[in-house]
Amino acid sequence: MSLIEDRLTHLGITLPPAPAPAANYVPAVRTGNLVVISGQVCFGADGMLADRHKGKLGAGMSDEAGKEAARLCALNLIAQLKAVVGDLDTITRCVRLGGFINAAPDYTPLPAIMNGASDLMVEIFGEAGRHARSTVGVAVLPFDCAVEVEGMFEVA
Repeated sequence: MSLIEDRLTHLGITLPPAPAPAANYVPAVRTGNLVVISGQVCFGADGMLADRHKGKLGAGMSDEAGKEAARLCALNLIAQLKAVVGDLDTITRCVRLGGFINAAPDYTPLPAIMNGASDLMVEIFGEAGRHARSTVGVAVLPFDCAVEVEGMFEVA
């Protein structure tokens, strides 16, 4: 078993199956030593979107549920990454995450919500999980989900 797989087990994390794309695109592209992963929404391990993770931050959804949604997006990113590279120990760096938060127009704690994804990358990959990032509030996301996260990873 790989070091990252051991870490996942130690953290009590089971990766979900890599979600299928919802439209005409591929979930991930490997080019050279980079893997670019399409935006992943907050589907749970069962492949479903929980009611708790639907709707807008700042308009009825709790910050806690938003952070959970971002974490689920990150788990789905890692599932896609594993589907492409096989061995997660070949990941040398989480280069970048881009976060889209379904938010009310006046909702400003977007970075704190996105930390749900960023914190997980550091938990799993250690220092190599630290990354550049952007986070934006949006008017709507697919399936009325609260969060969508895209990523870029470096592979050995």
